[in-house]
Amino acid sequence: MDLRTLRYFVAVAEELHFGRAAARLHMSQPPLSRAVKHLETDLGATLLHRSPTGVTLTPAGAVLLDEARTLLDRADGLRVRVAAAAGAATITVGILGDGTDRGATRLAAAYRRQHPGVEVRVRETDLTDPTCGLRAGLVDVALTRAPFDTAGLTVRELRADPVGTVLRADDPLARHDHLKLADLADRRWFRFPDGTDPLWQAYWHGGEPREGPVVRGVQECVQAVLWNSTVGMTPLGHDHPAELAVVELIDMAPSRVVAAWNEGDPNPLIRSFVHLATTAYRV
Repeated sequence: MDLRTLRYFVAVAEELHFGRAAARLHMSQPPLSRAVKHLETDLGATLLHRSPTGVTLTPAGAVLLDEARTLLDRADGLRVRVAAAAGAATITVGILGDGTDRGATRLAAAYRRQHPGVEVRVRETDLTDPTCGLRAGLVDVALTRAPFDTAGLTVRELRADPVGTVLRADDPLARHDHLKLADLADRRWFRFPDGTDPLWQAYWHGGEPREGPVVRGVQECVQAVLWNSTVGMTPLGHDHPAELAVVELIDMAPSRVVAAWNEGDPNPLIRSFVHLATTAYRV
């Protein structure tokens, strides 16, 4: 029984589907199925009940999942402690926007408790690069929002937030309980510079070409609304000045908070970071 096979099993047990687990592990499904079957043979126990729609855990599988998670966490912790003792335990985290998300606050506390000897460097980025510098090698892992081009990256969803349109508080539309994109069709929107990821731009423009001022950061978005009655989109639940109002858009897909890192990066600090983030962002 090796750590790689245990990671394979944990992925299948968490996804409850071989196809999704294979996609998460960036491998094809047949070798994943063979590895789990070999693990069952090695242990002499059936771990999963298989069906055309997915899998379910057997009692033996549930026990192994709990133990495997603990063992993998200890193995990652061991790598981190060795790196810390060698003076090489550093991780650079990219954070999109202003970094005031309560999930990020909880994550920082959890990571500090788990890895007190690790130096965490934070690079805050503006809204023009949703990868937060991953492709340029400026960060090891990013806390950001999808969608964006994920080629060469691994992405794990942490949470999905409903979105709304941000307006001046005295805007007539601010009195509505909810809005649709069609209600904003004739309005000027804040936009991102040319060259910004097309998937990212399309989402935040509601899937349509828009006219309006070009912005790069959160505060520039806020000022565009305050000074020019521009509109745009924002996740619900964030704090805004009293002069602004946010009205839910009922025909927009949620904004997905994700962790992203370079595909195949073996850094155990990243693995631990993503594991802790999954919990911190879903509280």
